[in-house]
Amino acid sequence: MRFAPRWDVLLLGFLLGTSGAFAADNPTPSTHEAQLAQRPGHAGIASANALATEAGFEVLSKGGNAFDAAIAVASTLSVVEPESSGIGGGFMATMYVASGHRDVFVDARETAPAAINPKDYLNPDGTPNRDTALKGPLSAGIPGEPAGLVWLAKHYGKLPLTVSLAPAIRTARDGFKPDSRLIGSIQEERENIQRWPASAAKFLTNGNAPIAGDIWRDPEQAHTLELLAQYGDSGFYSGETAQKLVDAVRAAGGNWTLKDLSSYRVRERAPITVDYRGYKIITAPPPSSGGVAIAEILNILSGFDMSKLDQVQRTHLVIESMRRAFRDHNDYLGDPDFVKMPLDMLLSPYYADGLRQTILPDKATPSSMLAPSSGQDPGMHTTHFSIIDADGNMVAITSTVNYVLGSTFVAQGTGVLLNDEMDDFALVPNKPNVYGLLGSKANAPEPGKRMLSSMSPSLVIGPDRTAVIGSPGGSTIITQVLEGILAFIDGGDAHQVAAHKRFHHQYMPDVVTVEAGAFDPATSDALTRMGYTLKTRDSWGFMNVVIWDRRTNKLDAASDPRRPDGLGKVQ
Repeated sequence: MRFAPRWDVLLLGFLLGTSGAFAADNPTPSTHEAQLAQRPGHAGIASANALATEAGFEVLSKGGNAFDAAIAVASTLSVVEPESSGIGGGFMATMYVASGHRDVFVDARETAPAAINPKDYLNPDGTPNRDTALKGPLSAGIPGEPAGLVWLAKHYGKLPLTVSLAPAIRTARDGFKPDSRLIGSIQEERENIQRWPASAAKFLTNGNAPIAGDIWRDPEQAHTLELLAQYGDSGFYSGETAQKLVDAVRAAGGNWTLKDLSSYRVRERAPITVDYRGYKIITAPPPSSGGVAIAEILNILSGFDMSKLDQVQRTHLVIESMRRAFRDHNDYLGDPDFVKMPLDMLLSPYYADGLRQTILPDKATPSSMLAPSSGQDPGMHTTHFSIIDADGNMVAITSTVNYVLGSTFVAQGTGVLLNDEMDDFALVPNKPNVYGLLGSKANAPEPGKRMLSSMSPSLVIGPDRTAVIGSPGGSTIITQVLEGILAFIDGGDAHQVAAHKRFHHQYMPDVVTVEAGAFDPATSDALTRMGYTLKTRDSWGFMNVVIWDRRTNKLDAASDPRRPDGLGKVQ
């Protein structure tokens, strides 16, 4: 078979010299002020845990806004859903501030410690050492979530942290019944948890995971949250908590210092925006790769009239667009404070035109730029929640500790489970991480650098409806959010968008992973004949969506039906 020339590569060479950085370290005025001039008059919250959703509404009832509610939801998830997120990790937030008609992106991503040494993550033969990259203190970046929560309260909230953090503190101190997913995660990671006494003390009883119906208390995390509530940044990044974190990390072979913690800073950046079929999508800029990839895919698809295509043709074009966007993800993206990326090029409709020309109408394009990799299936251990308040403020936050239960390392005396985000760096160039993603020097580890993320919290503003959307899911976050956006644009309500069946392609490995029921047998057969390798997977991220129908001024909130413990609620 003869393939069309790689015009995208030729166009790349032409545009590189004129492209520049895209994201700026400040919020941007909204270009959809007129569309969002009204107010809903009531609120909607969707999260992966009912206790977290109710915590958000509790804070709203005390006079808080969406940003105060976000603090309550995130901190409560740190207590009740530690397998996915927490104050030992970080988050990214895409927000709309109604009072100033501003789109804002808050980057509370983790950073590498100053003493980072890539050799710590290599085996003697030069291959990646998955243990040091994923387990224990060397796998942990400096947490950003505590600073991010303080930032939201200081710059956007209406209430003091003592009020917004109160539900999480109460839940940690008084206890809660762990759900089946948390119990299963502890059972899955039991051997790793037993490697560190503080981890075993937090998660195990007599060496065993909790059982259904147990009351689980976390008094040490309650105390850490109380210090954060009372003292703000200094309650975590200096003083008692910081000293305990550093002592615990270094005693277990890690390399954190007090300066690493005191030097951490939240970044505000201009979100990425893209227009598609009359809808404006506001999404995450680097160090998230998600927004760039979503914008690139939508720009490619904008050249096709998708409404006139059958499922096979639509799926073919979406997969090929995913393939090209993930190739660019691997080559160019990283922390904008450290690397210059050709974002003007990647986000250009002219670049998308060139990519579109390389898509064959009836054949899959092999992912042959790099040798195929054999990365593991992506995990789902991140979380997302969506909020719209009565004034029309909107918050989409994706928060993570990376893999299931992060590093499984709890810092003695703090209750803080540390992340394992160091694996999100390209620790070994062009070798897959735990999600099978490849990386280049743009995402190589450096002191103070933020590792690339797939988190894609997004807002979608249409002629009559608005959506706040996001999902966990490792590398599949990007494609799940993309497909959720497309389902919303096609008219889906919050429940339909959250339940939408999913498929994923990330360039390498050259396989389309498919949720059962996403394709009927005829579609699967047709795609196989076109050259696609389809692989069914059972676990997908848990999307949480809030939709505002501005015609009726009603909100609709839904938590992913794949996880029955979540709650989407309007009141």
